[in-house]
Amino acid sequence: MPSPIFIKIESNVQAFVTELAALVRAAALDSVQAALGGSPARRGTGRPKGSGRKPAAAGKPKRRAKGARRSSENVDATAAKFLAFVKANDGKRLEEISKGLGIDTADLKLPAKNLLAAKAVRTTGQKRGTKYHVGGGAAKAPARAAKRAKKA
Repeated sequence: MPSPIFIKIESNVQAFVTELAALVRAAALDSVQAALGGSPARRGTGRPKGSGRKPAAAGKPKRRAKGARRSSENVDATAAKFLAFVKANDGKRLEEISKGLGIDTADLKLPAKNLLAAKAVRTTGQKRGTKYHVGGGAAKAPARAAKRAKKA
């Protein structure tokens, strides 16, 4: 059994170590706060400061409200940009065209549909693999005619 003096020494050493650890933590916190430029503002629970709505970026256009319609001039202008991009970059998918023009994919669907109806562009592939090419669908007709001639 340890002597009462040894027990008293042990408890004093333990108290000293605990106090020393608290002082070291406080000194480290003070040095970090000084390096970061002052004391941080204390906040309660909840969202951190600045996590709410952020203003729109200066160079980015605002998105239109859900359900809001675009003017026909806006759709035509987007279609002209779409057609120019397809002429310069034949065989791109809608996602690639969207990135190249900096326009949301959803905003390109109507101009693409209009250009397809006017036969200014044609498509190959299906679903997400659909690629856009310049010109009408006349390029597929000779291939079909060649197959028919081969069967006959």
